[in-house]
Amino acid sequence: MYQLPNVHLIERMNLMAVNVDLAKMLDKKYESKSLDELLDAPVSALSGVSDDDADKLKAAFGIKTVRDLGRNKYFRAAAALLDLHNAS
Repeated sequence: MYQLPNVHLIERMNLMAVNVDLAKMLDKKYESKSLDELLDAPVSALSGVSDDDADKLKAAFGIKTVRDLGRNKYFRAAAALLDLHNAS
């Protein structure tokens, strides 16, 4: 399980502490992986993403890994727009 840095480090870095239940977000075989292993895992490691879904993401956007998905400019733009909407 991934552990967050201590609160004092979070405050100095101006970050917000987050508690995430990765088991709900991941396929069973990826639950015990490190954060780096999760980021380098195929997109199908995410719960609810099938191999067919992963193939479509690869064909459409060149996304092969969870890291690629998180860095994709279109998904990041959509998330930023949603965050702006939710903040208003």
